[in-house]
Amino acid sequence: MSEQVASPSNDLPAVTAPEGVLVDVAQLKRIFEAALMTSLEPLSLSELKKLSDVPLESSRIEELLQQLAAEYADSGIELNRVASGWRFRARPEMQAYIERLDPQKPPRYSRAVMETLAIIAYRQPVTRGDIEEIRGVVVSAQVLKTLESRGWVESIGTRDTPGKPALYATTQQLLDDLNLRSLSELPALEEMGNLLEPAVQQDAN
Repeated sequence: MSEQVASPSNDLPAVTAPEGVLVDVAQLKRIFEAALMTSLEPLSLSELKKLSDVPLESSRIEELLQQLAAEYADSGIELNRVASGWRFRARPEMQAYIERLDPQKPPRYSRAVMETLAIIAYRQPVTRGDIEEIRGVVVSAQVLKTLESRGWVESIGTRDTPGKPALYATTQQLLDDLNLRSLSELPALEEMGNLLEPAVQQDAN
């Protein structure tokens, strides 16, 4: 049974799949664009691969996504890669204008919440006792509950010490909200609050 060849369109070079099938690049990019534009969450490479009629290597998918991102370089939105995958979002400098559609103020997190988040992010995994030792004050259960409900931290187990205290670490959601791919890209401590603010504002809109 012969392989069916997809005709490339719009004079874009075709991508060759492992089986030797030519893939219509323009059409596949439109499919990726539609999926990413309508998805509420970042899409991983494994999810994006499902959109192609023929199997494609991850490097080929990423190449097409980079091309798509370049096409939006001068627009008010951007396509970028975060911990969970690829997504479109409004550029940070557009946020002030978008807020005019819904001027409701987003929730402001207390200094205790942000300091606790920073300690977990930079020292993880840590226990509540570790956090209290670093901050020099008692950490209320509500502070940790706030971070857990926001999806920024989670308990990943317990420490093998008396009382078996819970160990806390950050989540992929935090990296997504910071627009990062991995923990190695964490910003300077004082920048974290500013970077998280747009994510909180978008949730409030």
